[in-house]
Amino acid sequence: MNPAVVQSLPESLTVELDDEVAVLRLSRPRKRNALDDATVLGIEEFFARPPEGVRAVVLDAEGDHFCAGLDLSELGDRDVVAAMEHSRMWHRAFARLAEGRLPVVSVLKGAVVGGGLELASATHLRVAEDSTFYALPEGQHGLFVGGGGSVRVPRLVGVHRMTDMMLTGRVLDADEGHALGLSHYRAGPGEGLARACELARTVAGNSAITNVAVLQALPRIAEASPDHGFMMESLVAAVASSSAEAQERMRAFLDGRGGKVRR
Repeated sequence: MNPAVVQSLPESLTVELDDEVAVLRLSRPRKRNALDDATVLGIEEFFARPPEGVRAVVLDAEGDHFCAGLDLSELGDRDVVAAMEHSRMWHRAFARLAEGRLPVVSVLKGAVVGGGLELASATHLRVAEDSTFYALPEGQHGLFVGGGGSVRVPRLVGVHRMTDMMLTGRVLDADEGHALGLSHYRAGPGEGLARACELARTVAGNSAITNVAVLQALPRIAEASPDHGFMMESLVAAVASSSAEAQERMRAFLDGRGGKVRR
Protein backbone atom coordinates (compact mmCIF):
# COMPACT_ATOMS: atom_id res chain seq x y z
CA MET A 1 0.00 0.00 0.00
CA ASN A 2 1.17 3.51 -0.77
CA PRO A 3 1.85 4.87 2.74
CA ALA A 4 1.42 8.44 1.52
CA VAL A 5 -2.21 7.72 0.62
CA VAL A 6 -2.97 6.21 4.02
CA GLN A 7 -1.28 9.05 5.90
CA SER A 8 -3.26 11.63 3.95
CA LEU A 9 -6.63 10.09 4.83
CA PRO A 10 -8.66 11.61 7.68
CA GLU A 11 -9.38 9.67 10.87
CA SER A 12 -12.91 9.11 9.56
CA LEU A 13 -11.59 6.65 6.94
CA THR A 14 -9.63 3.44 7.47
CA VAL A 15 -8.16 1.04 4.94
CA GLU A 16 -7.52 -2.70 5.11
CA LEU A 17 -5.94 -4.83 2.41
CA ASP A 18 -6.96 -8.40 1.59
CA ASP A 19 -4.73 -9.40 -1.32
CA GLU A 20 -6.24 -7.65 -4.40
CA VAL A 21 -9.21 -6.23 -2.48
CA ALA A 22 -9.10 -3.06 -0.35
CA VAL A 23 -11.72 -2.38 2.31
CA LEU A 24 -12.28 1.36 2.69
CA ARG A 25 -14.32 1.97 5.83
CA LEU A 26 -16.29 5.00 6.99
CA SER A 27 -15.36 5.41 10.66
CA ARG A 28 -17.61 8.01 12.30
CA PRO A 29 -20.02 5.64 14.07
CA ARG A 30 -21.05 8.18 16.72
CA LYS A 31 -22.25 10.41 13.85
CA ARG A 32 -23.88 7.47 12.07
CA ASN A 33 -21.04 7.97 9.56
CA ALA A 34 -22.38 11.33 8.41
CA LEU A 35 -20.13 12.85 5.77
CA ASP A 36 -18.07 15.89 6.62
CA ASP A 37 -15.81 17.64 4.11
CA ALA A 38 -12.69 15.84 5.32
CA THR A 39 -14.31 12.45 4.70
CA VAL A 40 -15.56 13.37 1.23
CA LEU A 41 -12.14 14.73 0.27
CA GLY A 42 -10.55 11.60 1.73
CA ILE A 43 -12.71 9.42 -0.51
CA GLU A 44 -11.56 11.48 -3.48
CA GLU A 45 -7.91 11.13 -2.43
CA PHE A 46 -8.18 7.36 -1.99
CA PHE A 47 -9.66 6.78 -5.45
CA ALA A 48 -7.31 9.29 -7.08
CA ARG A 49 -4.32 7.28 -5.81
CA PRO A 50 -5.54 3.78 -4.90
CA PRO A 51 -3.15 1.28 -3.29
CA GLU A 52 -0.91 -0.54 -5.74
CA GLY A 53 -2.05 -4.02 -6.70
CA VAL A 54 -5.67 -3.45 -5.67
CA ARG A 55 -8.21 -4.55 -8.29
CA ALA A 56 -11.48 -4.01 -6.40
CA VAL A 57 -12.70 -2.06 -3.37
CA VAL A 58 -15.28 -2.78 -0.68
CA LEU A 59 -16.84 0.33 0.86
CA ASP A 60 -17.84 -0.57 4.40
CA ALA A 61 -18.91 1.39 7.48
CA GLU A 62 -18.15 1.06 11.16
CA GLY A 63 -21.10 0.63 13.50
CA ASP A 64 -24.77 0.06 12.78
CA HIS A 65 -25.23 2.52 9.91
CA PHE A 66 -23.74 2.92 6.46
CA CYS A 67 -24.15 6.69 6.27
CA ALA A 68 -26.77 9.12 7.58
CA GLY A 69 -25.91 11.73 4.93
CA LEU A 70 -24.33 15.15 5.10
CA ASP A 71 -23.09 16.23 8.50
CA LEU A 72 -25.47 19.20 8.86
CA SER A 73 -23.08 20.95 11.23
CA GLU A 74 -20.87 21.52 8.18
CA LEU A 75 -23.45 23.54 6.27
CA GLY A 76 -22.64 26.89 7.84
CA ASP A 77 -23.70 30.18 6.25
CA ARG A 78 -22.51 29.75 2.68
CA ASP A 79 -23.52 32.15 -0.04
CA VAL A 80 -24.83 30.80 -3.35
CA VAL A 81 -21.43 30.53 -5.00
CA ALA A 82 -19.85 28.76 -2.03
CA ALA A 83 -22.80 26.37 -1.75
CA MET A 84 -22.53 25.51 -5.44
CA GLU A 85 -18.79 24.92 -5.12
CA HIS A 86 -19.40 22.66 -2.12
CA SER A 87 -21.86 20.58 -4.11
CA ARG A 88 -19.41 20.38 -7.03
CA MET A 89 -16.75 19.14 -4.62
CA TRP A 90 -19.00 16.20 -3.73
CA HIS A 91 -19.63 15.59 -7.44
CA ARG A 92 -15.90 15.53 -8.14
CA ALA A 93 -15.15 13.21 -5.23
CA PHE A 94 -17.88 10.71 -6.04
CA ALA A 95 -16.97 10.78 -9.73
CA ARG A 96 -13.49 9.56 -8.75
CA LEU A 97 -15.21 6.52 -7.29
CA ALA A 98 -17.89 5.96 -9.92
CA GLU A 99 -15.78 6.62 -13.00
CA GLY A 100 -12.44 5.22 -11.87
CA ARG A 101 -10.75 1.95 -12.77
CA LEU A 102 -11.64 0.01 -9.60
CA PRO A 103 -15.03 -1.67 -9.17
CA VAL A 104 -16.56 -0.75 -5.80
CA VAL A 105 -18.90 -2.96 -3.77
CA SER A 106 -20.70 -1.20 -0.92
CA VAL A 107 -22.01 -2.81 2.27
CA LEU A 108 -25.29 -1.16 3.22
CA LYS A 109 -26.84 -1.37 6.69
CA GLY A 110 -28.96 0.85 8.88
CA ALA A 111 -29.27 4.40 7.58
CA VAL A 112 -28.56 4.96 3.89
CA VAL A 113 -29.98 8.44 3.98
CA GLY A 114 -29.51 11.64 1.97
CA GLY A 115 -25.85 11.96 1.08
CA GLY A 116 -25.40 8.35 2.19
CA LEU A 117 -27.74 7.23 -0.58
CA GLU A 118 -25.89 9.51 -2.99
CA LEU A 119 -22.61 7.84 -2.02
CA ALA A 120 -24.11 4.35 -2.25
CA SER A 121 -25.57 5.07 -5.69
CA ALA A 122 -22.08 5.97 -6.95
CA THR A 123 -20.82 2.46 -6.11
CA HIS A 124 -21.07 -0.28 -8.71
CA LEU A 125 -22.50 -3.15 -6.67
CA ARG A 126 -24.51 -2.84 -3.46
CA VAL A 127 -25.11 -5.47 -0.77
CA ALA A 128 -27.88 -4.55 1.68
CA GLU A 129 -28.29 -6.13 5.09
CA ASP A 130 -31.73 -6.60 6.65
CA SER A 131 -31.39 -3.45 8.76
CA THR A 132 -30.94 -1.15 5.74
CA PHE A 133 -33.36 1.71 5.21
CA TYR A 134 -33.31 4.44 2.57
CA ALA A 135 -34.56 8.03 2.66
CA LEU A 136 -34.03 11.45 1.07
CA PRO A 137 -35.08 13.87 3.83
CA GLU A 138 -33.64 17.00 2.22
CA GLY A 139 -37.12 18.36 1.49
CA GLN A 140 -38.02 18.29 5.19
CA HIS A 141 -34.88 20.36 5.91
CA GLY A 142 -35.58 22.91 3.18
CA LEU A 143 -32.72 21.53 1.10
CA PHE A 144 -32.14 19.77 -2.21
CA VAL A 145 -29.79 16.90 -2.94
CA GLY A 146 -26.30 18.13 -3.82
CA GLY A 147 -24.07 15.07 -4.02
CA GLY A 148 -25.23 13.74 -7.37
CA GLY A 149 -28.43 12.15 -6.15
CA SER A 150 -30.72 13.81 -8.69
CA VAL A 151 -28.62 12.24 -11.46
CA ARG A 152 -27.79 8.79 -10.05
CA VAL A 153 -30.81 7.81 -7.93
CA PRO A 154 -33.45 8.29 -10.68
CA ARG A 155 -31.40 6.02 -12.92
CA LEU A 156 -31.85 3.32 -10.30
CA VAL A 157 -35.46 3.82 -9.21
CA GLY A 158 -37.00 6.29 -11.67
CA VAL A 159 -37.79 9.99 -11.31
CA HIS A 160 -41.29 9.31 -10.00
CA ARG A 161 -40.04 7.26 -7.05
CA MET A 162 -37.36 9.77 -6.12
CA THR A 163 -40.04 12.47 -6.33
CA ASP A 164 -42.10 10.53 -3.79
CA MET A 165 -39.13 10.09 -1.44
CA MET A 166 -38.22 13.79 -1.55
CA LEU A 167 -41.73 15.21 -1.33
CA THR A 168 -43.04 12.96 1.43
CA GLY A 169 -39.90 11.85 3.28
CA ARG A 170 -40.89 8.24 2.56
CA VAL A 171 -38.55 5.66 4.10
CA LEU A 172 -37.92 2.41 2.22
CA ASP A 173 -36.86 -0.73 4.05
CA ALA A 174 -34.27 -3.20 2.74
CA ASP A 175 -36.79 -5.30 0.82
CA GLU A 176 -38.52 -2.30 -0.75
CA GLY A 177 -35.20 -0.80 -1.77
CA HIS A 178 -34.03 -4.08 -3.24
CA ALA A 179 -37.20 -4.48 -5.28
CA LEU A 180 -36.69 -0.98 -6.72
CA GLY A 181 -33.02 -1.55 -7.60
CA LEU A 182 -31.22 0.25 -4.77
CA SER A 183 -29.32 -2.95 -3.96
CA HIS A 184 -28.08 -5.85 -6.07
CA TYR A 185 -27.74 -8.40 -3.25
CA ARG A 186 -29.34 -8.97 0.14
CA ALA A 187 -27.62 -10.28 3.25
CA GLY A 188 -28.56 -11.14 6.81
CA PRO A 189 -27.42 -9.19 9.87
CA GLY A 190 -23.64 -8.92 9.96
CA GLU A 191 -23.23 -10.89 6.72
CA GLY A 192 -22.88 -8.00 4.30
CA LEU A 193 -19.11 -7.52 4.54
CA ALA A 194 -18.31 -11.17 3.86
CA ARG A 195 -20.68 -11.19 0.87
CA ALA A 196 -19.22 -7.95 -0.46
CA CYS A 197 -15.65 -9.24 -0.13
CA GLU A 198 -16.64 -12.42 -1.94
CA LEU A 199 -18.09 -10.38 -4.78
CA ALA A 200 -15.06 -8.09 -4.84
CA ARG A 201 -12.70 -11.07 -5.13
CA THR A 202 -14.76 -12.38 -8.05
CA VAL A 203 -14.65 -9.00 -9.76
CA ALA A 204 -10.91 -8.69 -9.10
CA GLY A 205 -10.44 -11.92 -11.04
CA ASN A 206 -11.71 -10.33 -14.25
CA SER A 207 -9.29 -8.88 -16.76
CA ALA A 208 -8.44 -5.28 -15.91
CA ILE A 209 -9.45 -4.04 -19.36
CA THR A 210 -12.91 -5.61 -19.06
CA ASN A 211 -13.51 -4.00 -15.67
CA VAL A 212 -12.42 -0.58 -16.96
CA ALA A 213 -14.68 -1.00 -20.01
CA VAL A 214 -17.66 -1.89 -17.82
CA LEU A 215 -17.08 1.06 -15.48
CA GLN A 216 -16.20 3.72 -18.03
CA ALA A 217 -17.54 2.68 -21.44
CA LEU A 218 -20.79 0.91 -20.54
CA PRO A 219 -22.50 3.93 -18.90
CA ARG A 220 -21.61 6.12 -21.88
CA ILE A 221 -22.80 3.51 -24.38
CA ALA A 222 -26.09 3.18 -22.51
CA GLU A 223 -26.66 6.95 -22.71
CA ALA A 224 -25.69 7.27 -26.38
CA SER A 225 -27.99 7.04 -29.37
CA PRO A 226 -28.26 3.45 -30.63
CA ASP A 227 -26.13 4.19 -33.68
CA HIS A 228 -23.35 5.78 -31.63
CA GLY A 229 -23.71 3.12 -28.94
CA PHE A 230 -23.23 0.28 -31.40
CA MET A 231 -20.11 1.92 -32.79
CA MET A 232 -18.62 2.51 -29.32
CA GLU A 233 -19.44 -1.07 -28.37
CA SER A 234 -17.63 -2.46 -31.41
CA LEU A 235 -14.55 -0.37 -30.65
CA VAL A 236 -14.44 -1.37 -26.97
CA ALA A 237 -15.06 -5.03 -27.84
CA ALA A 238 -12.20 -4.94 -30.34
CA VAL A 239 -9.80 -3.39 -27.84
CA ALA A 240 -10.75 -5.87 -25.11
CA SER A 241 -10.59 -8.99 -27.27
CA SER A 242 -7.21 -8.05 -28.74
CA SER A 243 -5.49 -7.87 -25.35
CA ALA A 244 -3.00 -10.60 -24.49
CA GLU A 245 -4.93 -11.49 -21.34
CA ALA A 246 -8.21 -11.95 -23.25
CA GLN A 247 -6.56 -14.15 -25.85
CA GLU A 248 -4.96 -16.33 -23.17
CA ARG A 249 -8.30 -16.69 -21.37
CA MET A 250 -10.02 -17.72 -24.60
CA ARG A 251 -7.31 -20.31 -25.32
CA ALA A 252 -7.77 -21.69 -21.83
CA PHE A 253 -11.52 -21.97 -22.37
CA LEU A 254 -11.13 -23.66 -25.76
CA ASP A 255 -8.57 -26.07 -24.30
CA GLY A 256 -10.98 -27.03 -21.54
CA ARG A 257 -9.03 -25.19 -18.86
CA GLY A 258 -11.64 -22.48 -18.35
CA GLY A 259 -14.81 -22.82 -16.33
CA LYS A 260 -18.22 -23.08 -18.00
CA VAL A 261 -21.24 -21.06 -17.00
CA ARG A 262 -23.39 -23.07 -14.61
CA ARG A 263 -26.27 -22.29 -12.29
